Amino acid sequence: MPTLRLGAIAPDFQADSTEGTIRFHEWIGNSWVMFFSHPGDFTPVCTTELADISHRAPQFVQRNVKVIGISADALQEHYDWIDDIIEIGNKTAPTCVEYPIIADPTREVSKLYEMLDESDNSNVSADDEMYTIRTVFIIDPKKRIRTMMLYPATVGRDFDEIIRVIDSLQLGDQHRITTPANWKKGDDVIIHPAVTDQEADTLFPGYITHKPYLRTTPLKVA
Repeated sequence: MPTLRLGAIAPDFQADSTEGTIRFHEWIGNSWVMFFSHPGDFTPVCTTELADISHRAPQFVQRNVKVIGISADALQEHYDWIDDIIEIGNKTAPTCVEYPIIADPTREVSKLYEMLDESDNSNVSADDEMYTIRTVFIIDPKKRIRTMMLYPATVGRDFDEIIRVIDSLQLGDQHRITTPANWKKGDDVIIHPAVTDQEADTLFPGYITHKPYLRTTPLKVA
């Protein structure tokens, strides 16, 4: 049975990475984190993803989000793979992999984060090792897991959606709001149900009540 859940403290660990030894909680510091996994190096979909993340570095920095990847291969293979990522990424925009990629050849961290699909017998390599599931964890500065996303090997991750989720989480922490379907930063938000109408009059003057349980308001943010 899975033991990780939303709101749980992200497990701490120490591991080698392309940026040196990582002590995870210490490395997080006071930042948000996007922690994402790959089944192995030199995989086609993952190569395009790591290049895209490089292109989005300013978006993550703006949101105080550190990025860290993990792949179940050795460190030297990671360095070799980075050369490919840069080559592919440069076809679209200047690319520099400036975030760490954890080396996890024994899959210790992958097991700690329940990234191995033991129920799928097809999810194994030629030497009968289970592949690491392509997972995304969003972790807040208190080291709590706020989002978990699982992707099949054939579908590239949508980093616009991941950034949208981060925006929603951060605004919700700051302003006692939630966000509706298909929300994008700048759209109207939903006032949290725990906020009384009297509080809403002060916090969100001019809000609209659609139903007693559904109140929306613009939200001005910097």
